[in-house]
Amino acid sequence: MTGPGRAPIRRRMLWWPAALAAAVALCLGVPALLAGSSTASGTTVTAPATGSPEAGFARDMSTHHQQAIDMSFIIRDRTDNTEVRNLAFDIINTQANQRGMMMGWLDQWGLTQSSPAAPMAWMQMAPYQAHDGSLMPGMATNAQLDQLRGLSGKAAEIFYLQLMMQHHKGGIAMAQGYVDLAKNTAEKNLAESMVAGQTSELQLMTTMLAERGATPLP
Repeated sequence: MTGPGRAPIRRRMLWWPAALAAAVALCLGVPALLAGSSTASGTTVTAPATGSPEAGFARDMSTHHQQAIDMSFIIRDRTDNTEVRNLAFDIINTQANQRGMMMGWLDQWGLTQSSPAAPMAWMQMAPYQAHDGSLMPGMATNAQLDQLRGLSGKAAEIFYLQLMMQHHKGGIAMAQGYVDLAKNTAEKNLAESMVAGQTSELQLMTTMLAERGATPLP
């Protein structure tokens, strides 16, 4: 399943550095949301306000994505399993690409990359109780990341898949939350591609866990 910023699952292993993917994404994604530009009809496009769902989603999902990238780099060094490493590289490149797009949009809107507002305040949901580095739903704690770094082989693969499934579930909820509030077509399309892509990856990871005699975390 594909979409904006979405890479197919079970493809051959990619070795692009995440920074390069982000840079390419920024170059490709920026024109879609240029602040103050004119449309074909001559209408001026107004940049979103700093407290808007557009800005909030771009900031929060960028933070959420960065942890998925970090976890995937950890598992890369903890296992030699080709299937798990392929999944990790797919997540690294896809989410670095998407993160680059969102950060580029914030720059073009003249907005800061971070905000004093509580994470996901733009969704008008009950505040998430941040703890031990877990800033938003689905994010792993610092203790869990340390645990992952201490594992290897099959045990590391299982824990990575379990953590990433939790991470994807939180990411899907946030992306769908933005889709329901979106006023920007390009950003909405990106969020919809996240929902579709990560839902597909959840199905894949469920199968990969079962093959290892394990189940998702409760």
